[in-house]
Amino acid sequence: MSIPLPVDYWFEYPVRVQPHHTDYAGVVWHGTYITWLEEARVEALRLTGLDYAQLVSLGCELPVIDLAIQYRRPLKMGMTGLVKARMQPMQGVRIIWDYEICTSDGQLCVTAQVTLVTLDWQTGKIMRRLPPELKQVLDPKQALDLIDNPQADS
Repeated sequence: MSIPLPVDYWFEYPVRVQPHHTDYAGVVWHGTYITWLEEARVEALRLTGLDYAQLVSLGCELPVIDLAIQYRRPLKMGMTGLVKARMQPMQGVRIIWDYEICTSDGQLCVTAQVTLVTLDWQTGKIMRRLPPELKQVLDPKQALDLIDNPQADS
């Protein structure tokens, strides 16, 4: 059984800056942050019970169609950080994730927003109707119903 992410739930994904994440000055390379966003998103979905391999077996892909990122303060080699990710309520076929990446003491380094769509893996077309397993996870409004009425999913 998959469990949807509740509205306004921030999933937290810790990271440690390794040498391969940085440029020659020891500052995190800008593309590393994007990798961390995806890792956090995949792990948040896994927390719901939906592993990405399972998503593929359902015939779905989640391509990024829009990415906005603001770099506010750098993370540097050896530092630890926290990637916080939350999914907004679905808007039609769009799945929008908000992110914050902070230092271990809470200083904001990066904010980002990623928009995805569900794509039928075989046809390459946007899925207008999601498989029930996917809809349950990707529609965070359903999480509140399950919290308020846990027998509804039985």
